[in-house]
Amino acid sequence: MNSAAKVLLGTFGALALTASAASWRVETIAGTGAAGHEGDGGPAQAAQLNHPFGVVRGPDGCIYFCEIDGGVVRKIDAKGILTTIAGTGKKLPLGDGGPALQASLSQPHEVRFDRNGDLFVADTGNQRVRKIDLKTGLITTVAGCGKGGFSGDGGPATNATFKAAISIQFDAQGDLLICDISNHRVRKVEMKTGTISTIAGTGLRGPTPDGAAYRDAPLLGPRSLDCDRAGNIWVALRDGNQLFKLDPKTGLITHVAGTGKSGFTGNGGPAKLATLSGPKGLAISPDGSRVYLADAESNSIRMVDLKSGLIEVVCGTGKKGDGPDGAAATCQVARPHGIFAEADGTLLLSDSYANRIRVIRPAP
Repeated sequence: MNSAAKVLLGTFGALALTASAASWRVETIAGTGAAGHEGDGGPAQAAQLNHPFGVVRGPDGCIYFCEIDGGVVRKIDAKGILTTIAGTGKKLPLGDGGPALQASLSQPHEVRFDRNGDLFVADTGNQRVRKIDLKTGLITTVAGCGKGGFSGDGGPATNATFKAAISIQFDAQGDLLICDISNHRVRKVEMKTGTISTIAGTGLRGPTPDGAAYRDAPLLGPRSLDCDRAGNIWVALRDGNQLFKLDPKTGLITHVAGTGKSGFTGNGGPAKLATLSGPKGLAISPDGSRVYLADAESNSIRMVDLKSGLIEVVCGTGKKGDGPDGAAATCQVARPHGIFAEADGTLLLSDSYANRIRVIRPAP
């Protein structure tokens, strides 16, 4: 993109899309757009979904996602067939120690896999993080006692309290990281010992100082996190409308995107000068060169190029809508929450309020 184009895009802000956005294509792979729970055992494209949130590619090649209002985790296999693998859609019983299909999930927000191929769920409404052993089909709690609050650091994770364990990921050591959003902290469960601790955030609401020690820095609503292959931890602040990188080697936090104000400006320009609007999903490209944000309240998917420092729109117009499939630049999305970056550059997207799972591909 030449300098004149960048200036033009910065001038028009929310109305402008970068030239590269036009090179992406969108396809719906699950959901008819109607909210519900129909279609298990059949084609995912003909099924009803109920506000899908977290989405991930499993080690078996299948796509897994959770539905916040459906209270379930579902799977799309290689043939495009949809099945439910966890959750009854009801509030009770909790079902720990039994089959995941007979257990209750309350407002599940995210799903991730560990090194062993087990599936973990941020069971947010139940104030827990839970594990599904895909070999046995059994579900257990690995963090959270089910009560709201802030306690338990230094002790067993299963005795700890959260104020919405909303996002999860595994770090370079295989330990479980948790965005405890209303406690304004990122917490860690050491998987070998089961001990929980706070690694970032003070619990106070306030601006995050660039370059500060992240153990002592305020985090304003940490909503989503991911880890890159270098071991860095990336955190999107929903309430703070910013993106930060946490470097475990130095213990310091670096500002990457967002001024802190809510908006949809700055596309095509420096990411630090852009405005974000309630980012809910975060994904690092496998090569570590790009960060993708499901910027829910601006109804868009945005990308930060870490080499240039520029931010671009990948998908969405800034207005809430439902498609159409085809050119990403003209495909409207509706408060997207989950995003996953594939090795080939493809993105998996939970288009939450459109009740669809979409694939976004770079044009050949």
